[in-house]
Amino acid sequence: MMGATKKVAGGIVAAALAWGIAGCTSGEPAKEGAPGPQKGVPAPGAPQEKFGLIGDGSTAFTGRQPNIRKPEKLKPGQKPPQFVVFSWDGAGEDSQKLFSHFRKVGKKYDAQMTYFLSGVYLLPEEKRHLYDPPQHAPGRSDIGFGDLEGIKETVEHLRGAWQDGNEVGTHFNGHFCGPDGGVGTWSVAEWKSEIAQAKSFVKNWKTNAGLPDEEPLPFDYDKELIGGRTPCLEGRRNFMRAAPELGFRYDSSGISKQIWPKKAEGLWDLPLQLVPMPGRGFETLSMDYNFMVNQSGKTSQGAPSMREYWGNQMRDGLLQAFDRAYRGNRAPLIIGNHFESWNGGTYMRAIEETIKTVCVQQDVRCVSFRQLVDWLDAQDPQLIERMRTLGVGKAPKEGWAAFLTAQPAFPAGTAPASHAEAGRR
Repeated sequence: MMGATKKVAGGIVAAALAWGIAGCTSGEPAKEGAPGPQKGVPAPGAPQEKFGLIGDGSTAFTGRQPNIRKPEKLKPGQKPPQFVVFSWDGAGEDSQKLFSHFRKVGKKYDAQMTYFLSGVYLLPEEKRHLYDPPQHAPGRSDIGFGDLEGIKETVEHLRGAWQDGNEVGTHFNGHFCGPDGGVGTWSVAEWKSEIAQAKSFVKNWKTNAGLPDEEPLPFDYDKELIGGRTPCLEGRRNFMRAAPELGFRYDSSGISKQIWPKKAEGLWDLPLQLVPMPGRGFETLSMDYNFMVNQSGKTSQGAPSMREYWGNQMRDGLLQAFDRAYRGNRAPLIIGNHFESWNGGTYMRAIEETIKTVCVQQDVRCVSFRQLVDWLDAQDPQLIERMRTLGVGKAPKEGWAAFLTAQPAFPAGTAPASHAEAGRR
Protein backbone atom coordinates (compact mmCIF):
# COMPACT_ATOMS: atom_id res chain seq x y z
CA MET A 1 0.00 0.00 0.00
CA MET A 2 0.86 3.63 -0.53
CA GLY A 3 4.26 3.20 -2.05
CA ALA A 4 6.97 3.40 0.58
CA THR A 5 9.01 5.76 -1.60
CA LYS A 6 6.30 8.37 -2.02
CA LYS A 7 7.16 11.08 -4.53
CA VAL A 8 7.32 13.81 -1.95
CA ALA A 9 9.97 16.02 -3.10
CA GLY A 10 10.32 17.72 -6.40
CA GLY A 11 9.43 21.15 -5.12
CA ILE A 12 11.13 20.70 -1.77
CA VAL A 13 14.41 19.91 -3.51
CA ALA A 14 14.19 23.21 -5.31
CA ALA A 15 13.34 24.99 -2.08
CA ALA A 16 16.28 23.32 -0.37
CA LEU A 17 18.72 24.38 -3.05
CA ALA A 18 17.31 27.89 -3.07
CA TRP A 19 18.10 28.19 0.59
CA GLY A 20 21.72 27.23 0.17
CA ILE A 21 20.95 23.65 1.19
CA ALA A 22 22.34 21.77 -1.20
CA GLY A 23 -16.35 25.35 -12.63
CA CYS A 24 -14.71 22.15 -10.59
CA THR A 25 -15.92 18.63 -10.12
CA SER A 26 -17.06 17.70 -6.66
CA GLY A 27 -15.21 14.39 -6.56
CA GLU A 28 -18.04 12.89 -4.47
CA PRO A 29 -17.76 9.09 -4.79
CA ALA A 30 -20.75 7.15 -6.05
CA LYS A 31 -22.68 5.42 -3.29
CA GLU A 32 -22.44 1.69 -3.87
CA GLY A 33 -24.69 -0.02 -1.35
CA ALA A 34 -25.94 0.88 2.09
CA PRO A 35 -23.70 0.57 5.17
CA GLY A 36 -24.19 -2.52 7.30
CA PRO A 37 -24.27 -2.88 11.08
CA GLN A 38 -21.70 -0.72 12.88
CA LYS A 39 -19.50 -2.28 15.52
CA GLY A 40 -19.21 -0.19 18.64
CA VAL A 41 -22.10 2.10 17.66
CA PRO A 42 -25.10 2.58 19.98
CA ALA A 43 -28.49 1.47 18.75
CA PRO A 44 -30.62 3.86 16.69
CA GLY A 45 -32.26 6.44 18.87
CA ALA A 46 -29.14 7.15 20.96
CA PRO A 47 -28.88 10.87 21.83
CA GLN A 48 -27.37 12.65 18.85
CA GLU A 49 -25.46 15.08 21.03
CA LYS A 50 -23.49 12.09 22.31
CA PHE A 51 -23.18 9.95 19.22
CA GLY A 52 -24.36 10.07 15.66
CA LEU A 53 -23.24 8.39 12.44
CA ILE A 54 -22.59 10.70 9.52
CA GLY A 55 -23.35 9.82 5.90
CA ASP A 56 -22.59 6.18 5.17
CA GLY A 57 -21.16 5.64 8.65
CA SER A 58 -17.52 6.25 7.68
CA THR A 59 -17.39 9.05 10.25
CA ALA A 60 -19.39 9.88 13.35
CA PHE A 61 -19.94 12.60 15.90
CA THR A 62 -18.77 11.28 19.26
CA GLY A 63 -18.64 14.51 21.23
CA ARG A 64 -15.79 16.78 22.19
CA GLN A 65 -12.33 15.42 21.40
CA PRO A 66 -10.76 13.85 24.48
CA ASN A 67 -7.28 14.37 25.88
CA ILE A 68 -6.76 17.95 24.71
CA ARG A 69 -5.93 20.95 26.85
CA LYS A 70 -8.24 23.94 26.85
CA PRO A 71 -6.40 27.03 25.56
CA GLU A 72 -5.85 29.71 28.15
CA LYS A 73 -5.07 33.38 27.75
CA LEU A 74 -1.68 34.49 29.04
CA LYS A 75 -1.82 36.49 32.22
CA PRO A 76 -0.18 39.95 32.20
CA GLY A 77 3.58 39.49 32.10
CA GLN A 78 3.36 35.69 31.92
CA LYS A 79 6.10 33.98 29.91
CA PRO A 80 4.61 32.05 26.98
CA PRO A 81 4.96 28.27 26.88
CA GLN A 82 7.32 26.71 24.37
CA PHE A 83 5.18 25.01 21.75
CA VAL A 84 6.60 22.26 19.53
CA VAL A 85 4.57 20.77 16.67
CA PHE A 86 5.56 17.42 15.19
CA SER A 87 3.66 16.83 11.94
CA TRP A 88 3.55 13.96 9.46
CA ASP A 89 2.95 14.26 5.70
CA GLY A 90 0.96 11.43 4.13
CA ALA A 91 0.13 9.72 7.43
CA GLY A 92 -0.79 6.16 6.49
CA GLU A 93 -0.01 2.84 8.12
CA ASP A 94 1.93 0.48 5.87
CA SER A 95 4.33 -2.44 6.32
CA GLN A 96 6.84 -0.21 8.12
CA LYS A 97 4.33 0.31 10.97
CA LEU A 98 5.64 3.80 11.65
CA PHE A 99 2.25 5.39 12.25
CA SER A 100 1.50 2.94 15.06
CA HIS A 101 5.03 3.28 16.42
CA PHE A 102 4.91 7.06 16.73
CA ARG A 103 1.48 6.93 18.30
CA LYS A 104 3.13 4.95 21.10
CA VAL A 105 6.05 7.40 21.26
CA GLY A 106 3.65 10.33 21.51
CA LYS A 107 1.70 8.75 24.38
CA LYS A 108 4.89 7.89 26.24
CA TYR A 109 6.28 11.43 26.12
CA ASP A 110 3.02 13.39 26.24
CA ALA A 111 3.42 14.57 22.65
CA GLN A 112 0.32 15.20 20.61
CA MET A 113 0.89 15.63 16.88
CA THR A 114 -0.74 16.45 13.55
CA TYR A 115 -1.20 13.71 10.97
CA PHE A 116 -1.67 15.10 7.45
CA LEU A 117 -3.63 12.34 5.75
CA SER A 118 -3.45 11.82 1.98
CA GLY A 119 -7.07 11.12 1.00
CA VAL A 120 -6.18 8.58 -1.70
CA TYR A 121 -4.74 6.29 0.99
CA LEU A 122 -8.37 5.53 1.92
CA LEU A 123 -9.37 4.89 -1.71
CA PRO A 124 -8.70 1.35 -3.00
CA GLU A 125 -6.89 0.88 -6.27
CA GLU A 126 -9.94 -0.62 -7.96
CA LYS A 127 -11.89 2.58 -7.20
CA ARG A 128 -9.18 4.93 -8.42
CA HIS A 129 -11.52 6.29 -11.10
CA LEU A 130 -13.40 8.13 -8.34
CA TYR A 131 -10.48 10.54 -8.03
CA ASP A 132 -10.63 13.28 -10.66
CA PRO A 133 -7.45 15.33 -10.06
CA PRO A 134 -7.09 18.83 -11.45
CA GLN A 135 -5.16 18.91 -14.76
CA HIS A 136 -4.77 15.10 -14.79
CA ALA A 137 -6.77 12.16 -16.05
CA PRO A 138 -9.22 10.52 -13.63
CA GLY A 139 -7.59 7.77 -11.58
CA ARG A 140 -4.12 9.30 -11.65
CA SER A 141 -2.02 9.67 -8.47
CA ASP A 142 1.72 10.12 -8.02
CA ILE A 143 1.62 8.26 -4.68
CA GLY A 144 -0.69 5.42 -5.63
CA PHE A 145 -3.84 4.34 -3.80
CA GLY A 146 -4.77 2.11 -0.90
CA ASP A 147 -5.41 -1.60 -0.46
CA LEU A 148 -7.99 -3.06 1.89
CA GLU A 149 -5.60 -4.14 4.62
CA GLY A 150 -3.78 -0.81 4.52
CA ILE A 151 -7.05 1.11 4.63
CA LYS A 152 -8.26 -0.83 7.66
CA GLU A 153 -4.98 -0.31 9.50
CA THR A 154 -4.77 3.36 8.59
CA VAL A 155 -8.32 3.97 9.80
CA GLU A 156 -7.58 2.09 13.02
CA HIS A 157 -4.69 4.42 13.80
CA LEU A 158 -6.47 7.57 12.66
CA ARG A 159 -9.26 6.61 15.03
CA GLY A 160 -6.89 5.99 17.92
CA ALA A 161 -4.77 9.03 17.18
CA TRP A 162 -7.78 11.35 17.37
CA GLN A 163 -8.95 9.77 20.59
CA ASP A 164 -5.45 10.35 22.02
CA GLY A 165 -5.81 14.08 21.29
CA ASN A 166 -3.95 14.24 17.98
CA GLU A 167 -5.17 16.11 14.89
CA VAL A 168 -6.10 14.71 11.47
CA GLY A 169 -5.25 17.30 8.82
CA THR A 170 -4.74 16.84 5.07
CA HIS A 171 -1.91 16.37 2.61
CA PHE A 172 -4.60 16.37 -0.10
CA ASN A 173 -4.60 13.55 -2.67
CA GLY A 174 -2.41 12.77 -5.66
CA HIS A 175 0.75 14.65 -4.60
CA PHE A 176 1.42 16.27 -7.98
CA CYS A 177 4.51 18.48 -8.05
CA GLY A 178 6.39 20.49 -10.65
CA PRO A 179 5.36 22.62 -13.63
CA ASP A 180 3.43 19.95 -15.56
CA GLY A 181 0.06 20.00 -13.82
CA GLY A 182 1.56 20.19 -10.36
CA VAL A 183 -0.28 21.84 -7.49
CA GLY A 184 1.72 25.01 -8.04
CA THR A 185 -0.19 25.56 -11.30
CA TRP A 186 -3.67 25.01 -9.84
CA SER A 187 -6.33 27.70 -9.71
CA VAL A 188 -8.44 28.55 -6.66
CA ALA A 189 -11.31 26.55 -8.17
CA GLU A 190 -9.04 23.54 -8.76
CA TRP A 191 -7.87 23.68 -5.16
CA LYS A 192 -11.49 23.68 -4.01
CA SER A 193 -12.07 20.54 -6.06
CA GLU A 194 -9.01 18.84 -4.58
CA ILE A 195 -10.05 19.72 -1.04
CA ALA A 196 -13.62 18.51 -1.64
CA GLN A 197 -12.29 15.19 -2.89
CA ALA A 198 -9.86 14.82 0.03
CA LYS A 199 -12.81 15.26 2.38
CA SER A 200 -14.99 12.89 0.36
CA PHE A 201 -12.52 10.01 0.48
CA VAL A 202 -12.45 10.26 4.27
CA LYS A 203 -16.22 10.69 4.61
CA ASN A 204 -16.97 7.70 2.33
CA TRP A 205 -14.11 5.28 2.93
CA LYS A 206 -16.42 2.45 4.03
CA THR A 207 -18.51 2.55 0.85
CA ASN A 208 -15.50 3.01 -1.42
CA ALA A 209 -13.55 0.17 0.21
CA GLY A 210 -16.55 -2.13 0.70
CA LEU A 211 -15.97 -2.34 4.46
CA PRO A 212 -19.39 -1.60 5.97
CA ASP A 213 -18.76 -3.46 9.24
CA GLU A 214 -15.68 -1.51 10.29
CA GLU A 215 -15.93 1.08 13.07
CA PRO A 216 -16.30 4.70 11.97
CA LEU A 217 -13.79 7.45 12.41
CA PRO A 218 -14.93 9.24 15.58
CA PHE A 219 -15.14 12.77 14.19
CA ASP A 220 -16.99 14.92 11.69
CA TYR A 221 -14.28 15.57 9.09
CA ASP A 222 -15.98 18.73 7.87
CA LYS A 223 -15.29 20.15 11.33
CA GLU A 224 -12.08 18.28 12.12
CA LEU A 225 -10.26 19.41 8.99
CA ILE A 226 -8.87 22.91 9.63
CA GLY A 227 -5.43 22.81 7.99
CA GLY A 228 -2.91 21.08 5.78
CA ARG A 229 0.43 21.13 4.04
CA THR A 230 0.63 21.27 0.26
CA PRO A 231 2.67 18.70 -1.72
CA CYS A 232 6.29 19.81 -2.12
CA LEU A 233 5.29 23.10 -0.44
CA GLU A 234 3.94 24.27 -3.81
CA GLY A 235 0.72 26.02 -4.73
CA ARG A 236 0.06 27.63 -1.37
CA ARG A 237 -0.88 31.02 -2.83
CA ASN A 238 -4.10 29.79 -4.43
CA PHE A 239 -4.65 27.15 -1.77
CA MET A 240 -4.67 29.87 0.89
CA ARG A 241 -7.22 31.81 -1.14
CA ALA A 242 -9.51 28.78 -1.35
CA ALA A 243 -9.07 27.40 2.15
CA PRO A 244 -10.77 30.00 4.41
CA GLU A 245 -14.06 29.55 2.53
CA LEU A 246 -13.89 25.83 3.39
CA GLY A 247 -13.36 26.13 7.13
CA PHE A 248 -9.56 26.00 7.23
CA ARG A 249 -7.79 27.95 9.97
CA TYR A 250 -4.11 27.45 9.15
CA ASP A 251 -1.57 26.48 6.51
CA SER A 252 1.83 24.84 7.10
CA SER A 253 3.27 24.98 3.58
CA GLY A 254 5.51 28.01 3.90
CA ILE A 255 9.14 28.66 4.78
CA SER A 256 10.28 31.08 7.45
CA LYS A 257 12.61 31.76 10.34
CA GLN A 258 11.90 30.80 13.95
CA ILE A 259 9.68 33.71 14.86
CA TRP A 260 6.12 34.02 16.11
CA PRO A 261 3.50 33.41 13.40
CA LYS A 262 1.02 35.78 11.82
CA LYS A 263 -2.16 35.47 9.79
CA ALA A 264 -2.26 35.66 5.98
CA GLU A 265 -5.36 35.38 3.79
CA GLY A 266 -7.35 34.76 6.97
CA LEU A 267 -5.25 31.71 7.95
CA TRP A 268 -2.57 31.28 10.57
CA ASP A 269 0.68 30.92 8.62
CA LEU A 270 2.58 28.15 10.43
CA PRO A 271 5.53 27.44 8.15
CA LEU A 272 8.37 25.00 8.24
CA GLN A 273 11.41 26.78 9.63
CA LEU A 274 15.08 27.26 8.89
CA VAL A 275 17.06 25.37 11.52
CA PRO A 276 20.79 24.69 12.08
CA MET A 277 22.58 22.03 10.06
CA PRO A 278 25.41 21.18 12.50
CA GLY A 279 28.84 21.19 10.91
CA ARG A 280 27.63 23.01 7.82
CA GLY A 281 27.63 26.72 7.00
CA PHE A 282 23.94 27.06 6.30
CA GLU A 283 20.50 26.23 7.68
CA THR A 284 17.95 23.82 6.23
CA LEU A 285 14.22 23.30 6.58
CA SER A 286 12.88 21.58 9.67
CA MET A 287 11.89 18.45 7.75
CA ASP A 288 13.47 14.99 7.45
CA TYR A 289 13.43 15.15 3.66
CA ASN A 290 15.53 18.32 3.53
CA PHE A 291 18.15 16.93 5.87
CA MET A 292 18.33 13.85 3.64
CA VAL A 293 18.77 15.89 0.45
CA ASN A 294 21.71 17.71 1.98
CA GLN A 295 23.28 14.49 3.19
CA SER A 296 22.77 11.84 0.54
CA GLY A 297 21.55 13.90 -2.42
CA LYS A 298 19.11 12.22 -4.79
CA THR A 299 19.27 8.82 -3.13
CA SER A 300 17.29 7.86 -0.05
CA GLN A 301 19.62 4.91 0.54
CA GLY A 302 22.98 6.54 1.04
CA ALA A 303 26.22 5.14 2.43
CA PRO A 304 25.50 2.87 5.44
CA SER A 305 28.66 4.11 7.14
CA MET A 306 27.24 7.66 7.26
CA ARG A 307 23.71 6.95 8.41
CA GLU A 308 24.26 7.19 12.15
CA TYR A 309 26.07 10.51 11.67
CA TRP A 310 23.28 11.83 9.45
CA GLY A 311 20.61 10.98 12.00
CA ASN A 312 22.63 12.58 14.77
CA GLN A 313 23.10 15.66 12.62
CA MET A 314 19.35 16.05 12.15
CA ARG A 315 18.60 15.41 15.82
CA ASP A 316 21.23 17.89 16.96
CA GLY A 317 20.04 20.51 14.48
CA LEU A 318 16.49 20.23 15.77
CA LEU A 319 17.67 20.34 19.37
CA GLN A 320 19.71 23.48 18.65
CA ALA A 321 16.63 25.04 17.06
CA PHE A 322 14.57 24.08 20.09
CA ASP A 323 17.12 25.44 22.54
CA ARG A 324 17.42 28.84 20.88
CA ALA A 325 13.63 29.23 20.92
CA TYR A 326 13.18 27.84 24.44
CA ARG A 327 15.83 30.16 25.86
CA GLY A 328 15.05 32.97 23.44
CA ASN A 329 11.85 34.25 21.83
CA ARG A 330 9.74 31.16 22.64
CA ALA A 331 8.49 31.02 19.04
CA PRO A 332 6.71 27.72 18.28
CA LEU A 333 9.02 25.15 16.69
CA ILE A 334 7.44 23.49 13.64
CA ILE A 335 8.83 20.13 12.49
CA GLY A 336 7.71 18.09 9.46
CA ASN A 337 8.30 14.40 8.79
CA HIS A 338 7.33 11.42 6.65
CA PHE A 339 6.70 7.83 7.70
CA GLU A 340 9.72 6.63 5.74
CA SER A 341 12.86 4.55 6.35
CA TRP A 342 15.17 6.78 4.31
CA ASN A 343 18.84 6.09 4.90
CA GLY A 344 18.08 3.09 7.05
CA GLY A 345 15.50 4.83 9.21
CA THR A 346 17.99 7.25 10.72
CA TYR A 347 15.59 10.20 10.54
CA MET A 348 12.90 8.29 12.42
CA ARG A 349 15.42 7.66 15.17
CA ALA A 350 16.37 11.34 15.14
CA ILE A 351 12.75 12.43 15.53
CA GLU A 352 12.09 9.95 18.32
CA GLU A 353 15.15 11.15 20.22
CA THR A 354 14.07 14.75 19.71
CA ILE A 355 10.59 14.02 21.05
CA LYS A 356 11.85 12.30 24.17
CA THR A 357 14.34 15.11 24.84
CA VAL A 358 12.15 18.20 24.36
CA CYS A 359 8.61 17.15 25.25
CA VAL A 360 9.43 16.36 28.88
CA GLN A 361 10.99 19.74 29.67
CA GLN A 362 9.37 22.38 31.86
CA ASP A 363 6.91 24.76 30.15
CA VAL A 364 7.12 22.76 26.91
CA ARG A 365 3.94 21.70 25.12
CA CYS A 366 4.21 19.27 22.25
CA VAL A 367 0.89 19.88 20.54
CA SER A 368 -0.99 19.59 17.28
CA PHE A 369 -1.48 22.53 14.95
CA ARG A 370 -5.12 22.67 16.02
CA GLN A 371 -4.13 23.15 19.65
CA LEU A 372 -1.56 25.78 18.67
CA VAL A 373 -4.04 27.86 16.66
CA ASP A 374 -6.62 27.54 19.45
CA TRP A 375 -4.02 29.03 21.82
CA LEU A 376 -3.04 31.76 19.36
CA ASP A 377 -6.67 32.73 18.85
CA ALA A 378 -7.15 32.96 22.63
CA GLN A 379 -4.47 35.67 22.95
CA ASP A 380 -4.78 39.40 22.42
CA PRO A 381 -3.66 40.15 18.84
CA GLN A 382 -1.47 42.99 20.16
CA LEU A 383 0.45 40.51 22.31
CA ILE A 384 1.21 38.23 19.35
CA GLU A 385 2.33 41.26 17.31
CA ARG A 386 4.62 42.30 20.13
CA MET A 387 6.22 38.85 20.34
CA ARG A 388 6.74 38.95 16.57
CA THR A 389 9.24 41.78 17.09
CA LEU A 390 11.63 39.32 18.78
CA GLY A 391 14.26 37.97 16.39
CA VAL A 392 15.40 34.36 16.14
CA GLY A 393 16.67 33.20 19.52
CA LYS A 394 16.22 36.65 21.07
CA ALA A 395 14.63 36.86 24.51
CA PRO A 396 13.32 40.24 25.69
CA LYS A 397 16.20 42.29 27.08
CA GLU A 398 14.00 43.66 29.86
CA GLY A 399 12.63 40.21 30.74
CA TRP A 400 9.30 38.63 29.82
CA ALA A 401 7.28 40.24 32.59
CA ALA A 402 8.24 43.78 31.59
CA PHE A 403 8.11 43.02 27.87
CA LEU A 404 4.58 41.64 27.92
CA THR A 405 3.14 44.26 30.24
CA ALA A 406 4.54 47.25 28.30
CA GLN A 407 2.30 49.23 25.99
CA PRO A 408 2.49 47.95 22.39
CA ALA A 409 4.80 49.94 20.16
CA PHE A 410 2.15 49.98 17.40
CA PRO A 411 -1.57 49.31 17.08
CA ALA A 412 -2.69 45.76 16.36
CA GLY A 413 -2.31 44.82 12.71
CA THR A 414 0.25 47.51 11.91
CA ALA A 415 3.43 45.71 12.98
CA PRO A 416 6.31 45.64 10.50
CA ALA A 417 6.18 42.61 8.21
CA SER A 418 9.91 42.26 7.66
CA HIS A 419 10.38 39.36 10.08
CA ALA A 420 7.53 37.35 8.59
CA GLU A 421 8.58 37.95 5.03
CA ALA A 422 12.21 37.03 5.62
CA GLY A 423 12.87 33.51 4.48
CA ARG A 424 9.70 33.20 2.45
CA ARG A 425 9.84 31.71 -1.04
